[in-house]
Amino acid sequence: MAMRRSGMGALIGRRVKVLITTERMTQSGPGLAAVIESARDGRALSEVDAQALAGAGVSDLPELCAAAAESRDKVKGRKVTFSPKVFIPLTRLCRDFCGYCTFRQDPTQAANLFMTPEEILGVARAGQDLGCTEALFTLGERPEQRYPEAKAWLVDRGYDSTLGYLADMCRLVVEETSMTPHANPGTMSRREMAALRPFNPSMGLMLESTSPRLYGPGGPHESAPSKRPRVRLRTLEIAGELEVPFTTGILVGIGETRLESIDALLAIRGLHQRFGHVQEVIIQNFLAKPDTMMAGVAAPSSDEFRWTVASARLILGADMNLQVPPNLNAGDYQVYLDAGINDWGGVSPLTIDYVNPEAPWPGLRELRDRSAEMGFELKPRLPVYPEFLGFGADHLSTGLRQTLSSLIDDDGYVTGGIGRYAGTRNGNHPG
Repeated sequence: MAMRRSGMGALIGRRVKVLITTERMTQSGPGLAAVIESARDGRALSEVDAQALAGAGVSDLPELCAAAAESRDKVKGRKVTFSPKVFIPLTRLCRDFCGYCTFRQDPTQAANLFMTPEEILGVARAGQDLGCTEALFTLGERPEQRYPEAKAWLVDRGYDSTLGYLADMCRLVVEETSMTPHANPGTMSRREMAALRPFNPSMGLMLESTSPRLYGPGGPHESAPSKRPRVRLRTLEIAGELEVPFTTGILVGIGETRLESIDALLAIRGLHQRFGHVQEVIIQNFLAKPDTMMAGVAAPSSDEFRWTVASARLILGADMNLQVPPNLNAGDYQVYLDAGINDWGGVSPLTIDYVNPEAPWPGLRELRDRSAEMGFELKPRLPVYPEFLGFGADHLSTGLRQTLSSLIDDDGYVTGGIGRYAGTRNGNHPG
C-alpha cells in the first residue's frame, strides 16, 4: 500500500506541475478576454477557445464566472432544480478498485450481497410516502465477473448478470410504486441498456475523465478496467443511439490537469452534438476518504472548482443542465450558482449518499433558502428533465409513461413544487 500511495503522490505532483505550466503559458490561440466575450455573445467555443480557458488565473475568476452565469440566465433563467430521491444501492460488490472509493465492498465485508426485491420496494415505498419521485439505482460494476458468490446469488434467482437483475428491479419499482427509476450501473452494452430502457426515463454514467494517465501505474483507475475512457465514452454513445436521456459528468481533483478536464467536457459536448441526448452534466469535486489510496490527497480548492464549473458552462453552452452536488460542498454550495449551474442533483429525505456517506444531504428548507438568497427559485424535478420528457419516450413502458404524466405540472416539474415537502413548511428535514 505504501508504494501505491507514493505512486498516487507522484501523479498528483505531476498534475500540479502541469497545471502551473498551463496557467503561466502564453496562449498561441485567442486571448482569454476574447474567449469570454465570444461566450457572452452566445457563440460556441472552438477547441482552441476552450483550451484558452486553462490559462485563467484567480484574478480572472470573477469575469469567467460572470460570463458563465450570464450564459445560464439567457436560457435557464433564475430557477435551480433538484430531484427528490431515494438511493437504492442494489449491490456494493464491484469488480473494480478505484483509488478513492469506499462504496465498493467484497463479499466478506457486505452484510448482503444484493438487495432483495422486498428491500428495494420497502425503500421505494418509503420514499414515495415522503413525496420522492426518483429511485436512484447505484451499484458496483459487474461483480459476478470477480466474485463466485455474486454469480451464485444471481444464478440461484434465475439471472445471468447483475444488469439482468437490475432491469427486473426497475420494472418492479415501476409496476408497484409511483417512483421513477434512474439506473446508474456503470458501463453497459447496447443489449443491456436496451433492456433497462423501458423502465428508466433517464440513465447515467459519470465519464469522470478522459485522461489515460489516470489508469496508468499509480493512478486512481489503474485497477478499474471499466474506468477506461474508451469504454465509458462508448456507453454514452450507445445511450445516444438508443435515445436515452443521459446524465454524465467529470470528477475534479483526482490527478487530472485543466486541459484534461477541458478534453473531457469537449468529448461530452461532441456526443451531445451528435445525438442530443445529454440531459445533464455533473461537475463533482473529489473528497478524500480514510483508508483509501487517495486518503492523503487534498480536495480541489474552491477557486479551482469554480474555474471548472464556469468553464464547463462556457464550453457546454447555455442549454445544458449543469449540476454541483450540494452535500459535497456544504459550507458554500450556493456560490456555484454564480459560476453557472442550474441544478443541485438528487437530494434525499430518507437515504444517505452511499458513495459519499460522510456528506449528509442539506435539508430542503436550507436548500430553498440558500438558493433564494442568491436570487433563485428552487423547483423539484423528475430524474428526467422537463425538456427531455419526450425524448425517446416511445421506448418507455405504458405504465412508466402514465406515472410520469401523473407526477408533473404543465411545465414538466414535479406537481406541487417545493411546497409539497414538509421540510420547507416547518423547517424540519422531511422524514
